[in-house]
Amino acid sequence: MNAILERKSIRKYTDKMISKEIIEKILKAGMSAPSAVDEQPWQFIVIDDKDTLNEITKIHPYSQMLKEASHAIVVCGDMRLKKVDEDFWIQDCSAAAENMLVMAQALGLGAVWLGVYPIEERFEGIGKLLKLPEQIIPFCVISLGYPGEKKNAGDRYNPERVHWNKWQ
Repeated sequence: MNAILERKSIRKYTDKMISKEIIEKILKAGMSAPSAVDEQPWQFIVIDDKDTLNEITKIHPYSQMLKEASHAIVVCGDMRLKKVDEDFWIQDCSAAAENMLVMAQALGLGAVWLGVYPIEERFEGIGKLLKLPEQIIPFCVISLGYPGEKKNAGDRYNPERVHWNKWQ
């Protein structure tokens, strides 16, 4: 619960690199997310190449923190894995991304979610950069690193947004 409540978007990082073992824990958390009809329609691209991280900053206007990041994970939807016509892959990939953000926090890392889909120039640009097949759609980028900034957790619970049994 602490990792959920204390998680904040961290955009500044130290130069310490994240180990492969820690990245695998984050990926395992992502793959443990719930998914509609158990599609698990995700694929993950782990990026630790500085040139590639810098190239993403030319495509995504809010991704400048990638210049300092140790790693990024691109969460992608794999249209080949869809079992139903509806686009539940968006929700499934969202759940996977949130699991990874919470795990990063629990492991003492800083992270931030960078939205890619449904902004066409972002998902097409990142798809081209990463040489993604047509059926693989980049959904979001998660920037990861050891925190170079501290943000205090605030209480975001708002009872005015809770409705019991019907809209009140």
